[in-house]
Amino acid sequence: MGGSTTTVNDVSHSASAQDVSVVASSLRRRASRRITEKLIEAVLFLAALSSVLTTIAIVVVLVEESLLFFQHVPIWEFVTGTQWTPLFDNPRYGILPLLMGTLVTSTLALLVAVPIGTIIAIYLSEFAGFQAREIAKPFLELLAGIPTVVYGYFALLFVTPILQLILPGLPGFNMLSAGLVMGIMIVPYVSSICEDAMRAVPMALREGSFAMGATRLQTASNVVVPAAFSGIAAAYILGISRAVGETMVLAIAAGNQPNFTVNPMEPAQTITAYIVAVSLGDLPHGGVGYQTIFAAGLTLMLMTLGFNIAGHWLRRRYREAY
Repeated sequence: MGGSTTTVNDVSHSASAQDVSVVASSLRRRASRRITEKLIEAVLFLAALSSVLTTIAIVVVLVEESLLFFQHVPIWEFVTGTQWTPLFDNPRYGILPLLMGTLVTSTLALLVAVPIGTIIAIYLSEFAGFQAREIAKPFLELLAGIPTVVYGYFALLFVTPILQLILPGLPGFNMLSAGLVMGIMIVPYVSSICEDAMRAVPMALREGSFAMGATRLQTASNVVVPAAFSGIAAAYILGISRAVGETMVLAIAAGNQPNFTVNPMEPAQTITAYIVAVSLGDLPHGGVGYQTIFAAGLTLMLMTLGFNIAGHWLRRRYREAY
C-alpha cells in the first residue's frame, strides 16, 4: 500500500511539474510574442513618422527660403505679374506665366487621361473577361513604368511632327504635344484607381439593375459609376496632381519659355520645368535668383494641397458605405 501511495505521489508530482513547464513555456511564448508585436508596432510607427517628418521638413525649407525671397520681391508682384525673367538684367518675378503653362498642359493631359482612363476602367470592370483583364492590366502597368524622359522625347520627335502635318506652323516646342503625351502617361493611374473603385461596388446593385431590365452599359453608367464616384473622384485628383507635378515631358517638349498665354500651340514653361532648369547649379546659393525655385515650389505645393483637399472633400461628400 505504501509503495502504491508513493507511486501515485510521484506521478502527481510529475504531472504537476509538466503543468508548470507547459504554463512557463506558454508565458514565455506570450512574452516573446508581445515583444515582437511591440517591435513591429515601433517599426511601423517610425515608418509613418518618417513620412510626416519628411513632409514637415520640406514645408519648413520651402517656407523659410520663400520668406527670404519675399523680403526682396513683393507678394503682390509675384502673384499678379505677367513677366517671369528672374535671371535677366532687369528681373521680373511674376509667377503667372509659369502658372499658366502648368494649368494649360495639365488641362490638356486631363482631357486625354480622364475620358480614356474612365472608359478603360469601365471596360475592365464591367465588360472584360478574366483573360482579357489579365492581358490588359500588365500593358497598363508597363505604360506606367516607362521613364518620363522617354515620353518627353516621344512627344518631341514623334507626336510634334505628326501635329505639324495637321497644324501647319506649329512650332517644334509647344504645350499641345507635351500635354497630349502627358495625358497618355497618366492614363494608367486614372484607369487603375477607377477600376478598383468600380469593382468595390457590391454585386447586389448590379443584379438589381439587371433584374429591372437594364443592359450592361446602362448598369455601368447609371449604377456602378455613381456608386463609385468617390473613388473615381480620387482617381481624377491623383491624375491632376500627377499632371501638375510632371517635369521631364514638359522640360523637353514644351519649350522652356515663360509665356503668359493660354494658346496650347505656343511654347511655354511650367513651374516644375523652371525648377529643373535653375537647379542645375549655375546660380550661387542665397541669391534672389536661386530663391525663386523655392517660391515656385511653394506655389506648386499649395496647388497640389488644394487639389488634395478638394479630393478629400469629394470622397467624404459622395462616399457610399455598403
